[in-house]
Amino acid sequence: MTKRQVIIVTCALLLSNAMSGLDNTIINTALPAIVSDLHGIELIGWVVSVFLLGTAISTPLWSKLGEYIGNKRCYQLSVAIFALGSFLSGFSSNMWMLIISRTLMGIGNGGMVSVPYIIYSKLYENPRKRMQVLGFVSASYSMATILGPLVGGYIVDTFNWHWIFYINVPIAIISIIVIQYYYHASQLVEKNSKVDYLGAMLMTAGLFCLLLAIELIGDASYLMIGVLIIIAIGLLVIMLRVENRVEDPIIPNRLFKNRSLVIDFITFALVWGSFIGFLIYSPMWAQGLLGTSALIGGMTQIPGSVTDFIGSGAVAPLRKYITPQQVVGLGLITLIICFMLMVFGGIHAPYWLLLIAGAFEGFGNGACFNELQVKVQQDAISKDVPAATSFSFLVRMLSQSFTASIFGIILNNALRTGVKNSGGTITMKMMNQLSNVSTAKTLPKSLLPQMQTILHIGLHNIMVVALIIMLCAGVLNIWAQGLEREKIRLKGSLYVKPQPK
Repeated sequence: MTKRQVIIVTCALLLSNAMSGLDNTIINTALPAIVSDLHGIELIGWVVSVFLLGTAISTPLWSKLGEYIGNKRCYQLSVAIFALGSFLSGFSSNMWMLIISRTLMGIGNGGMVSVPYIIYSKLYENPRKRMQVLGFVSASYSMATILGPLVGGYIVDTFNWHWIFYINVPIAIISIIVIQYYYHASQLVEKNSKVDYLGAMLMTAGLFCLLLAIELIGDASYLMIGVLIIIAIGLLVIMLRVENRVEDPIIPNRLFKNRSLVIDFITFALVWGSFIGFLIYSPMWAQGLLGTSALIGGMTQIPGSVTDFIGSGAVAPLRKYITPQQVVGLGLITLIICFMLMVFGGIHAPYWLLLIAGAFEGFGNGACFNELQVKVQQDAISKDVPAATSFSFLVRMLSQSFTASIFGIILNNALRTGVKNSGGTITMKMMNQLSNVSTAKTLPKSLLPQMQTILHIGLHNIMVVALIIMLCAGVLNIWAQGLEREKIRLKGSLYVKPQPK
């Protein structure tokens, strides 16, 4: 491929990242209006978690499919499925239809956001050049997340939330067409091994049962939840045994024998599991507690979108002076500051505090993502780069799926407890209306302080859990920095030239 073709293909792949970022912030901005319209605040966690679960489960399958049909076709197919899911989401007339459509979007998203990184590793073999390209990837995501709250808030305030999904369709079509005409992939290596269908089915069923068990906490009996967890663990254990016997496993077990990779995966999981709490619930904080419109609530995402790009772009210069784990540590510090601001801000925290917290969140997220994504590909052996790349996405999406479900449980528990303790003066329907400024105007003004207190308890508890997760990531990073220093010392000792006598 010529340099011009490489640039055009890179831009087309950036569109997929932009679509994912656009959908991320648009849905978060529109969630208060959606739950108010469809009366589904109890299912708010599902709207996010099924998308993330679909992404998580499909990610390693897309990377493996790319080895058989080519990354080009694989990418185009995933984008088409994402566009179809978006189109159907726009037609949703109830929460369950929206949840099913969001699942389809998640399945497409799994390939749409992971396959490009495999393609980048082929187009840009130099790690420093690839790190610069990943800076542009973060830029495209950041620009989309900046536009998301503005466009989403405007659409929700001016038209209705159904239209926020249609915007993905034309972008998807453009990306598919450009890739078709400009991306000339190298010839496929013929695969003699069989596709690991059994491993794929076991992984899908096991992860689904695990998420379902988490989501049903508080709604189903402990016996049913326990049975689902046992089934999930059993299926995943069987999958690991199957992966040891097949020629071409979905997830090679040798990845887990690489200590550096394992640390990367765990850090990814902790960071992505916590920051989803701010991403989902900061617009609800602004709209439910401060009484802002959907547009102003969505703008809480904008500072983070700007600083995400700054943090991502700062990684390459920082690497000249500090080690990879120290770069990650810097990102973790800013994320910890973000959640400390949210935890100690209180119910009367001003709007500007949300913006400052978002700025810290964006920088930390950008720095951690750029460093860890390149680090995963460098820590893995050459033949495991596709598997390690896709598994890092799997880890992130699974972490977001589970924590989104857990955060939803925390919020629901606070809402139900508050409604129960109100003695019948406050209902769950009224709490649904509180999250949207247009419907909140119809609520009794005398009850608003009590209702806002109930909502704040749930949101505050979510931020506390997110802060604890980030502190755990910080402890892991301190240990990893010690291992990194020891590795550098030992490596340096191997190259000490003997001194003349």
